[in-house]
Amino acid sequence: MIDVDAASFLVIAAVAAVAALTVALLPGRVAPPVVVLELLLGIAVGPQVLDLAQNDDFTAFFGNLGLGMLFFFAGYELDFDRLRGRPLALAGAGWALSLALAYGIGGALAAAGIVLSLLYTGSAMATTAIGTLIPILRDAGELRTKFGTYLLGAGAAGEFGPILLVTLVLSTTQPLHEALILLSFIALAAILAVISVRSAGVGWPLLESTLEASGQAAIRLLVVLVFGLVALASTLGLDILLGGFVAGIVTRLALRGREVEVLESKLTAVGFGFLIPFFFVTSGMDFDLDSLLSSVGALLKVPLFLALFLVVRGVPALLLYRGVLAARERTALAFFSATELPLVVAITTIATDGGHMRSSTAAALVGAAILSTLIYPFVGLALRRRGGQDAGQGQAEPVPAAAAP
Repeated sequence: MIDVDAASFLVIAAVAAVAALTVALLPGRVAPPVVVLELLLGIAVGPQVLDLAQNDDFTAFFGNLGLGMLFFFAGYELDFDRLRGRPLALAGAGWALSLALAYGIGGALAAAGIVLSLLYTGSAMATTAIGTLIPILRDAGELRTKFGTYLLGAGAAGEFGPILLVTLVLSTTQPLHEALILLSFIALAAILAVISVRSAGVGWPLLESTLEASGQAAIRLLVVLVFGLVALASTLGLDILLGGFVAGIVTRLALRGREVEVLESKLTAVGFGFLIPFFFVTSGMDFDLDSLLSSVGALLKVPLFLALFLVVRGVPALLLYRGVLAARERTALAFFSATELPLVVAITTIATDGGHMRSSTAAALVGAAILSTLIYPFVGLALRRRGGQDAGQGQAEPVPAAAAP
């Protein structure tokens, strides 16, 4: 028998419901992202504040499922027909510049004794929480705009690049061995993608007919795909984030060109209605508030890292996108790109477990990431509203591959 803390499970589910209802009741212009409320309420009900819920193996399992689904949606939103060419080229160049800035700043912080490792601190700063931003962008109608296309590219690079760092460098002492395993995983995923694309052409009408039936075959097959790739990545010693991300890409390729509004609605219900909130609430419950409050120095690191996120991820947006986006759009892109969270949690966990980061620094980085998720999307959306929406909102402007530098 699995030892289940039913009371804690109920508290987590209730917190997720309260967060969603609060956002629904507040006016759109002042409503915070629901994930921020989930994190803050998770901290409140966790063992270091009200102590209403404990995070055990059972709730942590659901949190990991939610993390897998979060990265599934990040991969699913990557429509390579829209992103190929200049958006992806700029995104790759931008992340490379961010990484150089992050490691330079991380080296300076390490030399000053503020952090222990430039590698882990710099890697945490060079991320973008595109999976967290996607529901915000979807609600704002930005996903199908020209601006949304460039933001998705920048976010994909800011999420996939750090995933590769976690897989090949940060969580292993054998990078060559991990690289071979990663190549094997990618090869298996590519084979699966080819099979899925060909099967979808024949079997989609049958699967589509089950979407309004009790069998829900299409949803069940996608759940198998997501958690199958997550399990495969975990078995191979890779990070589960990679499995969810690749599953989203495979699904997007398989369903390309088909009407999938009902399918997407049901996937959103499963992911954002149930599993993903578990990840954010349990992450809040695990937040080391005591370490953050242990000293004035630890508290001062929070605004420091919050500002550095904007420098590391914002400077490339301001410099590299001058030929394709107006000044206000580039500023909005900078703030959106500097929104960080899930990968900061993952990298700081690896760093503290390996003795490469103090608990106070990890708590400050996660605290700054929470604030970035609360503040930066608001600023980005405000800049977009003031600057006006792209022409033809709801349909992205094509960016030809020939335009790539």
